[in-house]
Amino acid sequence: MGRRNNTNVSEFLLMGLTDAEEIQLLLFVLFLVMYFITVLGNVGMILIIRLDLHLHTPMYFFLTHLSFLDLIYSTVITPKTLENLLTSNTYISFMGCFTQMYFFVFLAASECFLLSSMAYDRYVAICDPLHYPLIMSPRLCHALVTGSYTIGLTDSSVNMLCMSRLNFCDSNVIHHFFCDLSPILTMSCTDTYDIEIIIFVFAGATLIMSLITIAVSYVSILSTILKINSTSGKQKAFSTCASHLMGVTIFYGTMIFTYLKPSKSYSLGKDQVASVFYTIVIPMLNPLIYSLRNKEVKNALYRVTQRDAFRQLKW
Repeated sequence: MGRRNNTNVSEFLLMGLTDAEEIQLLLFVLFLVMYFITVLGNVGMILIIRLDLHLHTPMYFFLTHLSFLDLIYSTVITPKTLENLLTSNTYISFMGCFTQMYFFVFLAASECFLLSSMAYDRYVAICDPLHYPLIMSPRLCHALVTGSYTIGLTDSSVNMLCMSRLNFCDSNVIHHFFCDLSPILTMSCTDTYDIEIIIFVFAGATLIMSLITIAVSYVSILSTILKINSTSGKQKAFSTCASHLMGVTIFYGTMIFTYLKPSKSYSLGKDQVASVFYTIVIPMLNPLIYSLRNKEVKNALYRVTQRDAFRQLKW
């Protein structure tokens, strides 16, 4: 890989997770099964919510978009990863790499603010139930979702504008299984200090602002739940938040570990493991978390399977 400028780089080499063929085959089978569950689970969640009128509420409106984001989010990363594990051709074109990175940042940032919107929805439902239908109007729900996508698009556009200034002089080898920000910054021969600061500020603002919203919402929720006298009332209130809180903890934990640090602190092994969680595992877990722990979804699935629901497809 001789010295070259970024204008001459036509492709990158993705080193992947391992060089051992036996482990590659095992990972291929594992990731293929997980991707199948991801597609089946998220598409199934979207269909169940659309088909059952009982689930046409703000909470499930947000959950539909979460399933959509997880489906596309996983599809941006996993198919190429599966191809690289199965074949010896692990190259990705320059445009393909930056396109993958653009959509990855866009979808991840959008999911951050969508999760904070879901936390606000749970806050209103538990802390101000009498005004819930008035506050969580269709107009506000659509505005929150549109705002999540807009923030994600802005964050991703700024990141790509910064990354487009990089030069790749010594190598086109990416020590990762997909085109992520940290390994590409590490690979560049450009002075990345200013670029890192900008990316760090935007990534930090995205994570911290949405996390503060979630934290404030759940502190208020916990305070309200503790004031409930009946044990059954407390359990019911906790059950409406448990699934969302579990998904938030896993998603934000791996994201903060990976991105809220300088690229020089990039650790190949640890960061790759964390990356597997938020790109492949979490999109698979979310529909399972929200369906297996949710009686309303289970009841909706039963109702849908007991009637000719596909003739009544509505939103």
